[in-house]
Amino acid sequence: MLNVRPLENKDFELIREAEKVIENNYSYGRHHIGAAVRTTSGNIFSSVHVEANVGRITVCGEAMAIGKSISEGEHEFETIVAVAHPHPHEDIEKCWVVAPCGMCRELISDYGKGADVIIMYNGDLVKCNAMELLPEKYTSDVE
Repeated sequence: MLNVRPLENKDFELIREAEKVIENNYSYGRHHIGAAVRTTSGNIFSSVHVEANVGRITVCGEAMAIGKSISEGEHEFETIVAVAHPHPHEDIEKCWVVAPCGMCRELISDYGKGADVIIMYNGDLVKCNAMELLPEKYTSDVE
């Protein structure tokens, strides 16, 4: 069982930034996930995932947002979230929060062990520490 906490106003603002980036950049078959990361300084960096014809080359939105933040000199992460945009053939009207995939869980925990992740859990939007989503994480001697 996860140790989840309720969202604060700033968490809903982070979700809205993820929604905005994908609503502005949605492209069927190319971009359907938006992500946003808030750094410990309070800055928010958002990005979309980049789909490739060869699925293995696809880069997730969370990775793109983390990379964007790091490229701007922000290396300490507070909270991250990803949202999915509905496809035209789906009978869904708005974006929804999605949990990070396994690779993103690894990446988030590599770069932000203390970071929170916003997820849907038991029907509620909540946040939990990134390390809780990746128990018994692989570590190397470099850490």
